[in-house]
Amino acid sequence: MSLLDQTAPDFCLLDTSREATKLSDLRGAKVVLAFFPSAFTGVCEKELCTFQDALASFNDMGVTVLGISVDSPFSNGAFAAKNNLSFKVLSDYSRATVTAYDIAVDNFAGMDGYTAANRAVFVVDESGTVTYAWIAPTLGTEPDYEAIKTAVR
Repeated sequence: MSLLDQTAPDFCLLDTSREATKLSDLRGAKVVLAFFPSAFTGVCEKELCTFQDALASFNDMGVTVLGISVDSPFSNGAFAAKNNLSFKVLSDYSRATVTAYDIAVDNFAGMDGYTAANRAVFVVDESGTVTYAWIAPTLGTEPDYEAIKTAVR
């Protein structure tokens, strides 16, 4: 299923302070949804730190960046603190959002029954429409950061 040019599935997820963030509450601004498989793993750390390094340019364009994983708010909080992330990292511990975005990876890392998020980036425009969608062909593949910046311009 492709979400491109579709209304982004809404969600209400907890951030690292266990405060709810609802995608539909962000209408009127562009949003980058950066799904990542697991906190404290090499590629995920590099990806989210790259978003952090580019955060000023995203902020200058009026774009909200959200990181999303299935890890708990506590794990995500420790991960965000360790990496000095100043954007929200949200917890999809129920896996409802990764399922809605069709990016669930079952039996992650050979762990039967454990579902994680595939690495994926979606840009949602001011009206809530997905205008850019990238899903990693392999979990170790990073997104094209310049393509994401172009997509939000």
